Amino acid sequence: MKFFAKNWLWLAGGIAGAFAGFLYWKYVGCSSGSCPITSKPLNSSIYGSLLGALFFSLFKTGKR
Repeated sequence: MKFFAKNWLWLAGGIAGAFAGFLYWKYVGCSSGSCPITSKPLNSSIYGSLLGALFFSLFKTGKR
């Protein structure tokens, strides 16, 4: 339980980013299929999850 309490911001960012990546694939995407990130929903979701976790980690405060 301490893991979730300590890293909740990373997890929330990852979930939000995965959702945003999926929505990006669904509504913008790549029509030709040659784009490495947006050609498949899994790739787009993983990339979004990574970016979301990194972005949310900017707001972490406290001891380092």
